Amino acid sequence: MPQNRWSAHIGYLFTELPLFERIAAAADAGFTAIEHPQPFAIPPADMRAELARCGLVLSQMAAAVGDANRGEKGLAAIPGREADFREQFDRALDYAIAVDCPFVHPMAGVPSASDGASIAKTYQGNLAYAVERTAGTSVKVLIEAISEVAVPGYAMSTLEHAAEVQDMFGPGNISLLVDTYHACANGVGLEAWIAANHYRIGHIHIADHPDRHEPGTGTVDFEALLKLLLSQAFEGAIGFEYIPSKTTIESAAFLPRWKQFMAANAKQERKDRRPA
Repeated sequence: MPQNRWSAHIGYLFTELPLFERIAAAADAGFTAIEHPQPFAIPPADMRAELARCGLVLSQMAAAVGDANRGEKGLAAIPGREADFREQFDRALDYAIAVDCPFVHPMAGVPSASDGASIAKTYQGNLAYAVERTAGTSVKVLIEAISEVAVPGYAMSTLEHAAEVQDMFGPGNISLLVDTYHACANGVGLEAWIAANHYRIGHIHIADHPDRHEPGTGTVDFEALLKLLLSQAFEGAIGFEYIPSKTTIESAAFLPRWKQFMAANAKQERKDRRPA
């Protein structure tokens, strides 16, 4: 994927529009990619055509989310739902391949069982299936730590746990999605963590803390974060999964400044790396 795609999460942004119309709206606002956990309402041929027309890519999508009407947040760590997981994962993988989406995120979910060993075994088994199914394709598995603050009882709630699971399969098979809001909600020092673990990361989610609105509404030092991503030569997508505090267009007023900031600092980084 080209360096630093600016990805609008159209499950959070442009929700005043029908789903299909959000694609063009994201392009018009200056984003260069979109993402959505379940884009299946748009047939893959239509999605591919509209992405091409708008000059966008689909940067990541979820897999095996479960039944949203029942409040499910994923199936990967739910004992007894392995058949459902495989069916839904395969559907998402087929969609991702059809539209050239580089990542699928099998969501862990909120287990009702209290048997930690059973939950871990189920999760690892389902991820092994996902890694096997994506082998030889252009798609990689993505996992995300979703904080207890946002989703109580979520089976993958910390970056520490996510890194441990990733190490079972290797960063070449599973990448991490790092969300600034969830990390801050867990008390993680983002700059130090990313500096030590940059090789693990395939995708970034941006939302300020503590209210999960757009950048500039909370406590996260995004300028320092962007400089760090540049220094680590991060080439993945920077996704915006925030709750707009105003209209989406008004909330995204920061985007031109961010693009200019990244371009200027990237130029300086290249100068700094030149041998004397």
